[in-house]
Amino acid sequence: MISTKEMKLETAPGFQIVDITRKAEDELSNTGLNSGILVLFVPGATGALTTIEYESGLIQDLKDLFQKIIPEGLNYNHDRKWHDGNGHSHLRASLIGPSLSIPFSKGNLLLGTWQQIIFIDFDPPARSRKIILQFMGE
Repeated sequence: MISTKEMKLETAPGFQIVDITRKAEDELSNTGLNSGILVLFVPGATGALTTIEYESGLIQDLKDLFQKIIPEGLNYNHDRKWHDGNGHSHLRASLIGPSLSIPFSKGNLLLGTWQQIIFIDFDPPARSRKIILQFMGE
């Protein structure tokens, strides 16, 4: 069986990292599926999905890492072409990617003890975002 759901998020201005683990678990419990795989996908070019230990120190470390490797405020070709100031957002999102796959068994996501699913919104303005969740299993 395949079940497709949509998760909606409202992000604040600036670099946002949102723990969506609980929402994904809730959606899984609503499918009635026992085992299979969850694929998460964010439509758009400035958002990304990954896993991390969701704690304040590591969240700040991740933000600091992106500021070092793809800093805001540089003269990116994208910004010169479109004048929207988010060239860094596109580059950061492409580095992580828009999708994530997680197996589940006995109705539970098979995440590690300190592993949470996060959505990262790299775009500077506040946004309405959606994440597609597709559950495949039995």
